[in-house]
Amino acid sequence: MEEFLQQAKQSSRIIANLSGEIKNSVLHQMADALVENNLDIIKQNQKDILNGQQNGLSSALMDRLLLNEQRIKAMSDAIHEIAALKEPVGRIIDGWVTEQGLNIQKVSIPIGVIGIIYESRPNVTSDTAALCFKSGNVCVLKGGKEAQYSNQIIADILQDVLIKNNLPKECISLLPDSSREGVANLITQDKYVDLIIPRGGEALIKYVCTNASVPVVKHDKGLCHTFIDKNADAHMAIEICLNAKCQRPGVCNAMETLLVHSNIANILLPALYEAFENENTIMRGCEQTVKLLDIDAVTPEDYDTEYLANELSIKIVKDLDEAIEHISKYGSGHSECIISEDYTAVNKFLDQVDAACVYANASTRFTDGAAFGFGAEVGISTNKLHARGPMGINDLTTYKFKVYGSGQIR
Repeated sequence: MEEFLQQAKQSSRIIANLSGEIKNSVLHQMADALVENNLDIIKQNQKDILNGQQNGLSSALMDRLLLNEQRIKAMSDAIHEIAALKEPVGRIIDGWVTEQGLNIQKVSIPIGVIGIIYESRPNVTSDTAALCFKSGNVCVLKGGKEAQYSNQIIADILQDVLIKNNLPKECISLLPDSSREGVANLITQDKYVDLIIPRGGEALIKYVCTNASVPVVKHDKGLCHTFIDKNADAHMAIEICLNAKCQRPGVCNAMETLLVHSNIANILLPALYEAFENENTIMRGCEQTVKLLDIDAVTPEDYDTEYLANELSIKIVKDLDEAIEHISKYGSGHSECIISEDYTAVNKFLDQVDAACVYANASTRFTDGAAFGFGAEVGISTNKLHARGPMGINDLTTYKFKVYGSGQIR
């Protein structure tokens, strides 16, 4: 492990000094290589799919795991989009001259070696590799065992492009020891690794945060809420809620709890119930809700559960303040939404709800690097330091101060 990470650290000095032109050329080649080798990728992915079926993976995890020609094309497109973004390294973030005549520039630089731990989704391999490469970082990738064949073929394809361009293949590497012990070793190698980004289940995040000596930016669970205010447009509310819950239930930006203002609950909830019934959504409701709808009662544990499935908790709240209080108690700091035509209510919600992304009259499903214009994201940070929300290339840089003098002494 130590020898592997030494090579990664050495490679970081090479990639950190590549020009934007070279990096973009390599990225475009990587994107093309994925499409050119899509049959090989699908063949390896089918091994993971078969293993997943035999091991009883949930439908949500199987959906995340699947690769087909369309999804591989989307992976390729994401890399092309990342290549087209502005160069993140070498940006002058700020600059000033001191009283002593020192010219100080605050300049963006790569972080160095970034370890990324993730589960299920093999497209994360190409997304995060491309984001790290664009921002001048080496990435050490540890995917889940359920996607081992898919991750390996994608990494091999990307490494082949690096080798053809006379660049160290260690710039994009899979962790050689993918066992629990290997992860435990990786997250304590602060001599060689500059940042760990875990994205996955709650147990994984907790384990990494508890045991790492390397700095961690966590991609925690997405317990997302949508609040329908008393002044909401009913048609808009139904459309947004259906999208937020049903379009892809197994992802972290899907709605898990629906909050409805008591003034409109009697009118709107029956229509919402019918819409969700058509989507085969399993609903659970608070005491007031079950009096209106033929559904099971919600438990306090349900409010604290990220279902990652087509299941939904529903609660009637007396006003905006109670909605904000509920989100404050149960939210994970990921994405929260208000649906309202009341400008004052909207701004109060956006100002007072503490989450990485707060929405007014739009689905929480937009919390995504591609949807935000980042090409992709390395994760959706629920941290407050140093990055928050979808992490793109600029969030994978830090900075240094360049100080130009003319003989000044102190």
